[in-house]
Amino acid sequence: MSITLPDNSIMLKPNFTFGVATASFQIEGANTEDGRLPCIWDTFCATPGKVLNGDDGSVACDHYHLWKEDVQLIKSLGVDAYRLSIAWPRVMDEQGKPNEKGLNFYRNLMEELKANGLKVYATLYHWDLPQHLEDKGGWLNRETAYRFVEYADLVTKELGSWVDSWATFNEPFCAALLGYEVGVHAPGLAKPEYGRQAAHHILLAHGMAVPVIRKNCPNSDVGIVLNMNRTYAASDKAEDQFAALVRETLDNQFFIEPILNAQYPKLLEKVLPHYLPNVLPGDMDIISQPIDFMGMNFYTCNHNEYDEQNLYRDIKKEGVEYTDIGWEVAPHAFSELLINLNKQYNLPPMFITENGAACADELKAGEVDDDQRVRYLHGHINAVNDAIEAGVDIRGYFAWSLMDNFEWAEGYSKRFGLTYVDYETQQRTVKRSGYAYRDLLLSRAK
Repeated sequence: MSITLPDNSIMLKPNFTFGVATASFQIEGANTEDGRLPCIWDTFCATPGKVLNGDDGSVACDHYHLWKEDVQLIKSLGVDAYRLSIAWPRVMDEQGKPNEKGLNFYRNLMEELKANGLKVYATLYHWDLPQHLEDKGGWLNRETAYRFVEYADLVTKELGSWVDSWATFNEPFCAALLGYEVGVHAPGLAKPEYGRQAAHHILLAHGMAVPVIRKNCPNSDVGIVLNMNRTYAASDKAEDQFAALVRETLDNQFFIEPILNAQYPKLLEKVLPHYLPNVLPGDMDIISQPIDFMGMNFYTCNHNEYDEQNLYRDIKKEGVEYTDIGWEVAPHAFSELLINLNKQYNLPPMFITENGAACADELKAGEVDDDQRVRYLHGHINAVNDAIEAGVDIRGYFAWSLMDNFEWAEGYSKRFGLTYVDYETQQRTVKRSGYAYRDLLLSRAK
């Protein structure tokens, strides 16, 4: 099977951006080199029982040393752009001073990307908070938002001349809720009130950083990346419909409402007031700063039924396809989500900043035949096309991921890459999905 789009698709026009994406902690390795400070994921990985097989990010894909080779890999896929993240603990010391060796890594990488005709989409925060800030309360401490603005100011001044688009944060939902409410991600805290307060401080940091980035990089776009799922009720029963509404409110509306409408969802005031964070006067005006784009990361959908204690609980749907990480393959949910959001909100231009599948990939005779991923990408890229045809302003699509990498609490057990990585030899092998993606992009009229 190949990845194709209708001949008249806007996605095949030259002004639509196709790319691949990665994140610093997941690929760079070299976590003690050239003055890089420890981050919360270093600490989390070193805590027994937190990451599958005791895996860590000390080597990962060794991108810190293999970046030149990786730029050529990116170029070989025929993409227009590369989405990467900056490692906060690599570029700034504990006193807030620049770490020139860390900054030079990104300067060299970005110069090489530009020399190869690639646009640079940079994310300032993809979860690797310096540990010294977590020791002072991390995202539960409002002061961390001010430290983030200092970091954003430094990085955008130093690297801004190479960056086409800045995202302040990747997936505040995961950073705050999985890290501070559920505890399955770093820093591993687990209290309901922690997650929502951490989320508020992350959103506040985003809002405070936007004008700073605009001042330093007047020619770059500025936005934020949210992850969202489409939630379905398990049945037509009123209580299941309510459960799905609560789930979607907590997962999606909790993050998009403050940014676009300067408020947290009204439903929570009546139903789950303990999920509302402490908000100081003026906070919502800061959070709702105008943005040039919103990134969306989409992987799957949820099915929920009513639960008396927690209001909702997940159920597994039978007779559908799942990926290797246990997520339902649901391209229809992707287009529905985008179309619904476009009806609910006055959306800024949208970019699909992550979309992909974990598959049980095997390297055989020098090849990886990942048929499921090819089908997944075909279905989801066409779902984006369906949303565009329904009126959603989507400007770009980034496949997750360029290559297999450290998959957070799953360690190296799950593979999302268009490129297979042998972690023993660091050999990269483009999978059939990578070639199928390349062939789609090369089919475009230039």
